[in-house]
Amino acid sequence: MARTQNKGRVSGSGRAFGRVMSMTAFLPAASRAPIYGRLIWALLRDERTPMARKALLAGALGYLVLPGDLIPDRIPLIGGLDDLVVIVLAVDLFLDGVPSEVLGEKLEELGIERSSFDRDVAQIRRLMPAPIRRAIRRVPQAIGLGVGALRSTRIGPRVRAWITKEGSLA
Repeated sequence: MARTQNKGRVSGSGRAFGRVMSMTAFLPAASRAPIYGRLIWALLRDERTPMARKALLAGALGYLVLPGDLIPDRIPLIGGLDDLVVIVLAVDLFLDGVPSEVLGEKLEELGIERSSFDRDVAQIRRLMPAPIRRAIRRVPQAIGLGVGALRSTRIGPRVRAWITKEGSLA
């Protein structure tokens, strides 16, 4: 049995039940997955979508294809959960990086109402625990800082010179 805490707090099983119930609200958005798949495809093909955001989706796809997972798929129920989390987060970050005018244009071309799209995205974002959402939101900035730091070391030209030097392993 779950312990109930004082002062009107929800018990552990109550929180789990609440999360399961909130997932049922995800079903209407899931039924629109084919049209959202076409939206993502259209955004990927558009040259105005930043290449870094396209690479983010490619990385998520690579995670799905590779056999090693954070949570092995053979574990019942939760085995596929990490795959779902990776996809949801990658799509969320991808959409965040698409210029608003490009997104609006593609929504209109596909006949998707902006208000319905925004509602579905908000619903899906609520499924992710807040600490994970906050941490993931920092990933693009952290990558940018890492790239900037690496460039400031000027190690790239030195490594290229070493690789192209006669008698090297290359």
